[in-house]
Amino acid sequence: MNQDDLIVKIFKALGHPVRFKIMKFLCDGPKCVCKLNERFEYSQANLSQHLRILKDAGLVKSEKVGLEMHYRLYNENVKKIIKCVRGYVLDYVNSLKDNPPD
Repeated sequence: MNQDDLIVKIFKALGHPVRFKIMKFLCDGPKCVCKLNERFEYSQANLSQHLRILKDAGLVKSEKVGLEMHYRLYNENVKKIIKCVRGYVLDYVNSLKDNPPD
């Protein structure tokens, strides 16, 4: 897989509303699957599928702690991606207020 393919994979993973919510939740620190399941109230199978996609994209990593599986951001750079996109959206929304489309 080349770099462009990986970039597209990352954006696709972040482009799903559930996965984006999971990523924002993990920005506060590692969480066990049980906490993720409580927060998002999806079936265990559905949540596991979303976590696998995030993991395959290199955005999160998992670690077994006792009997529980914990997920965390792959590294702090992932937070920068989310912060950068939020900044872009804020600028974009403000520009629309100043210059509404015709």
